[in-house]
Amino acid sequence: MSGAPFLLIDAGNSRIKWALVQADGTQSHAGACGHEGLDDPDWSALPRPASAWISNVAGAAVAQRLAGLLDARWPGLPRTTIRACKQQCGVTNGYTTPDALGSDRWAGLIGARAAFPGEPLLIATFGTATTLEALRADGMFVGGLIAPGWSLMMRSLGEHTAQLPTLDANGARGLLASEAPGADANAAGTAGNGQASNEAKPRGPFFATDTPRSLSAGCALAQAGLIERMWADLQEAWAVPVRLVVGGGAANEVTGALKVPHTRHDSLVLSGLALIAAADAPAGGR
Repeated sequence: MSGAPFLLIDAGNSRIKWALVQADGTQSHAGACGHEGLDDPDWSALPRPASAWISNVAGAAVAQRLAGLLDARWPGLPRTTIRACKQQCGVTNGYTTPDALGSDRWAGLIGARAAFPGEPLLIATFGTATTLEALRADGMFVGGLIAPGWSLMMRSLGEHTAQLPTLDANGARGLLASEAPGADANAAGTAGNGQASNEAKPRGPFFATDTPRSLSAGCALAQAGLIERMWADLQEAWAVPVRLVVGGGAANEVTGALKVPHTRHDSLVLSGLALIAAADAPAGGR
């Protein structure tokens, strides 16, 4: 199957993203689906890949579902579910127990290192959880942070307080879009895959005048405050400019509240998976 593409699968806590790429990284197909059984990825038109490379942080049930989908479409297809390790593709893992690092975070670090070579990075991913990774210019991952994501923060407040509503992300997005100051000015800097950075723009206080907006904005600003604090601390500690790279399903909402420059990149995990597959494919398998 020399020259056949790789199927890359990023199974996160909220959804599954996938792409078909050649060994040189050229992408021919891509898609996403939810975790419900009725929302399966559409692989019907895809050619048979050489192998599948999977990052799964969503648990055993999702792993079983993916295995069934792959077996149904391409019986016997070799596949590798990646795990973080001590060193790979130019990145060195600073975790005390390297394989305890989430596979999505590991692949994202590898993707970020390739996208911004030789730069010190702070990588912020806004999903079910918000994760931060600090990556030195030499490829050393020095550590990270994990916090509840924007949507999870809102849901937790609704579920654990008597008088606060439980907001879903779609409804809360509308609230932010209608009131967040400077939202239009920042729109150009929040799209793409590492192609544009926005400039930090001053904003006035964002005090909401009803409870749903208070929740939505408060949780977005809590996220932004964490990122800004760690970005400032990292630049002070390293005494060099640090590029803030952001991505994930809630990136638009959080970056709308950020007061520091940032670069958007939404495919770091799949990019990292492509590099891992290209480097390790001969050793890959079930």
